[in-house]
Amino acid sequence: MHTFEISDRFLLDGAPFTILSGSIHYFRVHPTDWHHSLYNLKALGFNTVETYVPWNLHEPERGSFDFAGALDLARFLDEAAELGLWAIVRPSPFICAEWEWGGLPAWLLADRDMRPRSRDPRFLERVAAYYDELMPILTERQITRGGNIIMMQVENEYGSYGEDKEYLRAIRALMTDRGVDVPLCTSDGPWRGCLRAGTLIDDDVFVTGNFGSRAAENFKNLKAFHEEYGKNWPLMCMEFWDGWFNRWGENVITRDADDLAACVRELLELGGSINLYMFHGGTNFGFMNGCSARHTHDLHQVTSYDYDAVLNEEGNPTEKWYRLRDVVRELFPEAEQAEPLIKQAVTVPADRIRLTGRAGLFENLENLSAPVHALYPCSMEDLGQSYGYTLYRTSIERDVAEGTEERIRVIDGRDRAQVFVEGELVATQYQEHIGEDIRTPLPAAENRLDILTENMGRVNYGHKFLADTQRKGIRTGVCVDLHFATGWDMYPLPLEDISGVDYTAGWREGTPSFTRFEFTLDEPADTFIDTTGFGKGVAFVNGVNVGRYWEIGPIMTLYVPHGLTRAGANELVLFETEGRTADTISLCAEPLIRHLETEGVE
Repeated sequence: MHTFEISDRFLLDGAPFTILSGSIHYFRVHPTDWHHSLYNLKALGFNTVETYVPWNLHEPERGSFDFAGALDLARFLDEAAELGLWAIVRPSPFICAEWEWGGLPAWLLADRDMRPRSRDPRFLERVAAYYDELMPILTERQITRGGNIIMMQVENEYGSYGEDKEYLRAIRALMTDRGVDVPLCTSDGPWRGCLRAGTLIDDDVFVTGNFGSRAAENFKNLKAFHEEYGKNWPLMCMEFWDGWFNRWGENVITRDADDLAACVRELLELGGSINLYMFHGGTNFGFMNGCSARHTHDLHQVTSYDYDAVLNEEGNPTEKWYRLRDVVRELFPEAEQAEPLIKQAVTVPADRIRLTGRAGLFENLENLSAPVHALYPCSMEDLGQSYGYTLYRTSIERDVAEGTEERIRVIDGRDRAQVFVEGELVATQYQEHIGEDIRTPLPAAENRLDILTENMGRVNYGHKFLADTQRKGIRTGVCVDLHFATGWDMYPLPLEDISGVDYTAGWREGTPSFTRFEFTLDEPADTFIDTTGFGKGVAFVNGVNVGRYWEIGPIMTLYVPHGLTRAGANELVLFETEGRTADTISLCAEPLIRHLETEGVE
């Protein structure tokens, strides 16, 4: 049985121990690639893997839990242990992580009286039910019970959000009452205001900092905070940012490999421990990308979570891996290193991909969703839906002379709304532009009005976390002239299963559609979907949603891990909302990234 302790240094089996850790989120990497990523972490000479745990994936509906398949946290930790890696687990209900609503399940939003991330007993009750399912997986894998988990985190960057110490103590108690007995920690920005608000230093919960450079300065501040409370603890950066995330309509952010290596060297020479965030960034599959917030404007993040990390999105070593290997080799000559594993992605040209069908969304609504009827539109959350799209439908009368414009307004909606009259697109509005006048003639005495709304991802960090804009769809109503229209059919479209699409049902050009292709592989292989020629939507490979695409860039491809493909025939479907379709498509062996001369999303 091994031991791990925190005194004036980290002690593993009683001997001084430097934590050399890297972040790999099992939920952003296909299970068939877990070994690949973990091996490359061990091959660098590192000794520990760190991961968050996303509550929203593990409890997608209240009381319904999933820890299997791609969410088999136990298997991920066991694979790390088999490779000789220790583990730091951050099972906070909130994870940030540029992940949809910071990992909180969206069904919490249906209770407007609940305040998440607080001592609110209704919130703590839901966390307790979640921890009843999660903690047994973790506790049996603690180092105190022969496992590889050496440390767990209480909450996450809480000093950047609140200062409710009783809430933090409640989360800690929910963990310890369920058998957590390894050292606990917090991680926050390394300045006093943030550390004072977000830590439990009075309760002897170990304090770490998050930063990506200037280790001497940041460790000095962290040490001063420790000493203010009479602690002589080791210094650790829980998130050493080696790259950064990316947003739609903005150029990809990169960091020089030599700069990173120099900054990591500085930290390690100071005697600090490190967790590289990220070691392997991976992918925001499905609808799981997060969102940044700027005043009233939300800045949604892209599907790729490449992060310009030590491993690229596919899991192969970047230049940073080799630069860091040199640093580890010099500073820790006893560390075991090995050559990294490298995969090869495949190219499939357009002439080897066959168009097999196209069908309209409007023609398939009943195949994909059971409508909910109400007098006024309901928000996505009130419909019991968490992610994806919602289509709102009603009938409106023409009140003016034929050919004269009517006035339509979507009141209080998010994030993006496309308005159709009798199947014709009359407006697309995004965020704060929703609510502006839409002037259009109505072609008939009675007209079908369709509004397709998209949840583009909820805020994952900061003061807008609880803003009402995180409730999606139409939240108040739709005005025609000056009155609210009534009598709505609402079709939730989480698109968890698109097998019901009827490709013989027809399609009207310029309307949302599903385009189906077929390609053949000799064996399962990584690849990238080139979405050039399409406008905006999501793609499915063999029925699995691999993420969003958008022609505004900067990333024009979607990564497909080999675990989602198969030898023989494979199906590729693009759900396209803009009516921009192509009859051909290709797969490439590396991502396509555009440089944007003008940045921003209107």
